[in-house]
Amino acid sequence: MNFFDRLHDRIHTVDSVVSVGLDPDPSRIPDHLREYDLPRWAFNRRIIDATHDHAAVYKPNAAFYEDPDGWRALEETIAYAHGKDVPVLLDAKRADIGNTTRQYAQMLETVDAITVNPYMGRDSLQPFLADEESGVFVLCRTSNPGGEDLQDLELASGEAVYERVAALADLWNENDNVGLVVGATTPDELEAIRERVPDLPFLVPGVGAQGGDAEAAVEYGLADGIGLVNSSRGIIFAGEDEGEGFAAASGQAAKRLKRRLNQYRE
Repeated sequence: MNFFDRLHDRIHTVDSVVSVGLDPDPSRIPDHLREYDLPRWAFNRRIIDATHDHAAVYKPNAAFYEDPDGWRALEETIAYAHGKDVPVLLDAKRADIGNTTRQYAQMLETVDAITVNPYMGRDSLQPFLADEESGVFVLCRTSNPGGEDLQDLELASGEAVYERVAALADLWNENDNVGLVVGATTPDELEAIRERVPDLPFLVPGVGAQGGDAEAAVEYGLADGIGLVNSSRGIIFAGEDEGEGFAAASGQAAKRLKRRLNQYRE
């Protein structure tokens, strides 16, 4: 079974397309966890305990772990999520050439899927694309306002850059392991991309703290019922002012988002 087969089963098991972003900003971790050896791991473990019944995947962002203690916390987090039968999608936006990109792709031995940056072309992604069992989510139309600086530029063909990226990703999907990252803050573009690539699952960020369109995220983000809608801060910091009760609030936030998204699932 490849990643999307496993994701299909997970979505069916928990009746959810929610991706929980595990981005443990050290400045926002509750005070009572800061004396732990690995505060980020202590935080994530409690979030996982509270949300795993509602999570199709966990999506840690590598930026929050790029120091020695952070990598240790990430390793513990991945192992614990897998112990709850939840796949892990590492939001790392990797890509390079030659030995460097092959080294980056070794992370797929530990996680189930990864995000990649297509800016350097197919050869920069080949080691990821060649891994038949893992998922590869290609950045296409991101949810940040500055995404339009490059992604909306018109090519000589009349396409926007993000439209060309979608078409290329579809061509690169020889192993049925490719998806796209498409933000919920641009629902019209999300719809247009879905028309171009009807079969690729999307990872849709921007529904939580960024206020993206939940209905569009579900209507256009899923391909044959497979896809992910991510919320990070909106879930993990839902109980930021509740002290030791923070995790219970996160669990409720994940449950609410699942119910909200499920209104629009067929």
